[in-house]
Amino acid sequence: MVRVNFTTAKGDKVAAQGDAGESLLTVAQVAGMPLEGTCEGQMACSTCHVVVAPEWFGKLETASEDEEDMLDLAAGVQGTSRLACQIMLDESLDGLEVAIPAHVHNVQR
Repeated sequence: MVRVNFTTAKGDKVAAQGDAGESLLTVAQVAGMPLEGTCEGQMACSTCHVVVAPEWFGKLETASEDEEDMLDLAAGVQGTSRLACQIMLDESLDGLEVAIPAHVHNVQR
């Protein structure tokens, strides 16, 4: 199991866990986080935008150009923003910390 710690837009802490190989989006949705994931992980929207804690950001695989393009459409993007559908959990991410942005903006709709 891989532990993930979410911080909601209101500052609440929510602990969750998922299996290695599972997407962060799936874990977030099971934990009740308000990540829509409208495109079901096909990287065609930005409704699963999260902000990764800086100390964890460098441990992630580098974002693809397509992911960067989708993040350009998200509201409140920060330097450590990622799409949760593109983060696959593995043992090296045990304890991962991510924040849920206050606004979700999907210009693809």
